Amino acid sequence: MSKRFFTAIAIFSILIVADKGLSETVTFPSLLEEMVNPRITAQWPEPEYECLQFSSFDRDSRDKGVPSWWDNKDRSHFIRTEQNEGRKEFVLMDAEGPGAVVRFWSTWHGPGGGEFSNGTLRFYFNGSSEPEIEAPIADVLDKGYLAEAPLGNSVAKTTEYAKRGHNLYLPIPYSNGCKITYQTGAFIDRGAVEGEALYYIINCRKYTKGTDVKTFSLAQLEKNKALISEVQKTLEKGLKFSSKPAASFSAMLKKGDKSRITLAGSRCISGIKVKLGGGDVSEALRRAVIKIRFDGKPAVWAPLGDFFATGYQLHPYKTFYAGVKEDGTMYCRWIMPFRSDAQLAIENIGSGTVHIEKAEVYTEPWQWDENSLYFHSRWKQWKDIKTRSNKDNPANGAFDLNWITINGRGKYVGDALTIFNNAPRWWGEGDEKIYIDGEDFPSHFGTGTEDYYGYAWCRPAKFSAAFHAQPCGAGNFQRGFTVNSRFRSLDAIPFSKSLKFDMELWHWAETTVDYAPVMFWYAKKDSSSNLDPQPEEAIKPLPDISEEGRVQIDIEGAIEGERMQIVRCEGGRAFVQKNTRFGWSEDEQVWWQNGKPNQKLVLSFESEKSGKFKIYANLTKARDYAVVDIRVNGRLMKEGLDLFNPAVKARETLLGKAEIREGENSIEVQIKGANPKAVKRYMFGLDYIKLIEAE
Repeated sequence: MSKRFFTAIAIFSILIVADKGLSETVTFPSLLEEMVNPRITAQWPEPEYECLQFSSFDRDSRDKGVPSWWDNKDRSHFIRTEQNEGRKEFVLMDAEGPGAVVRFWSTWHGPGGGEFSNGTLRFYFNGSSEPEIEAPIADVLDKGYLAEAPLGNSVAKTTEYAKRGHNLYLPIPYSNGCKITYQTGAFIDRGAVEGEALYYIINCRKYTKGTDVKTFSLAQLEKNKALISEVQKTLEKGLKFSSKPAASFSAMLKKGDKSRITLAGSRCISGIKVKLGGGDVSEALRRAVIKIRFDGKPAVWAPLGDFFATGYQLHPYKTFYAGVKEDGTMYCRWIMPFRSDAQLAIENIGSGTVHIEKAEVYTEPWQWDENSLYFHSRWKQWKDIKTRSNKDNPANGAFDLNWITINGRGKYVGDALTIFNNAPRWWGEGDEKIYIDGEDFPSHFGTGTEDYYGYAWCRPAKFSAAFHAQPCGAGNFQRGFTVNSRFRSLDAIPFSKSLKFDMELWHWAETTVDYAPVMFWYAKKDSSSNLDPQPEEAIKPLPDISEEGRVQIDIEGAIEGERMQIVRCEGGRAFVQKNTRFGWSEDEQVWWQNGKPNQKLVLSFESEKSGKFKIYANLTKARDYAVVDIRVNGRLMKEGLDLFNPAVKARETLLGKAEIREGENSIEVQIKGANPKAVKRYMFGLDYIKLIEAE
């Protein structure tokens, strides 16, 4: 067994006490070891690096303050196109010097929303004309060509594969440059107006010139098989807490009360656990705040639930750095060093009583040196912020929100966003824009809020992965609550002078939302941020969530097609389409693309009543729409309904009478063919149905 493997086993089986970097030379194994060593995250990096981002953000977004700054064709934009050995390759990333790819996210669809080609992804290292990695993109990112989950994962597992976010966290180092390209036989145009859509975000490290980096090769996967397996297990199971906490308490906190722990010596907090007692803990999660001072300076202020990335609702999830157990215990594993002392307090700033059933703080030894950094966290809320309100951007009303600006030297290591959405529309089209050390244009420019958090297509499904999670997504398409989190290990962002983090707020609807991010970073003691504690925000009333996630059914009104469940789609792709030009109710329809004759789409909807009803359907007609049969609860309602029209048009059509059940009902659409004049894409679109009680 190799010396390196013994080192790896030691990392996972005993307390880590080394406060220095693992190696002067950066290698594939050293990056794997660093990934699961949170002590290194708490230090200024050695060797130093910048964290860069390459993405498919809309290239028309160049000038701040003009409408194009918020353009949204964040797909199929590339650095350039090349001819390599007769192949047309689109360049996604081209980085110079020593570095490492540390995160690769992507999602996709084929031309017109159809089936994706799964073209070839290639990694070229150190100026070579021969790729070291060459395989279909889905295979590379999450189908095991390089790594299985959690290092290569797609989320959520309950979401159909075509609508997932695909994430690769396996580190890929290189000594003198890396170029990543994509090749496909499918048609690709700028911004995927008609062609294949490839969304991507790649984070890489750029090490200081002269850093010794050993370039990745596929042979290293087999050579380091045991280490990879140990890393996978550690990411899945998380780091264990030591058997005994350094301090603990239980308390009943009335308004203004606090419980405090004081720690002395040169040590680090290595974990915190808190479990609340009582019934509904929503108020306590927001009204109880955690405050931490290190060596006399305030560093952490956040509502308890937000600090543990669960917001004001408890939803079980598990990541490497934080989580919520099934019994409601919240925990985090951030390393929080201090030179001489630390004070941790939980204070009740609300009017009710907060029951702390148990709070535990764990510590480890820490040797303070010039690279040691202090842990920080701050929370911010925009209560009832109006969406689509930017008058300088009449196209969509989107605008940027400054989450935080930090001055000084440090590392940005993650955030979580809690949102309450007051409209049944998607809220997260906005892109992250992160400015490092005073740069005029953000070096991190993203493609969408859900993309930043590692999922895709606004999906509401819950998921937990090693470094990102959506414990609840109920508010993604409905009025309701959503919480997203992303924690950074190898993709932490160092800054020498400053970091400014803006997130664009672009909602599909004109409404209000409660929007509350919490940020996590490390910094020197003389650093500062533009965020002060916000107790006045934390005590504002929580939303009435009693109707959360419920589809409003009005028997004499509309049952929206886009809110129906897609039970089965036998071919092509069915999803929600938004467009303000065609007069659809709420500007949306459920859209079935690229099915084939005889294939079926089955939708389900809920009714509060049973009986015989006239059924009206607002159906879209266009030049590429199909001829279809429509059945309700198995009964044929319309046979050979021709949905061809030279221009896009929505029209309410009487389907007929049918028996409707209380509870779940079904609509089945079967493609029979197309009008001779139609473009043969066999589309179908349902805006809504209406149920009118038959006499």
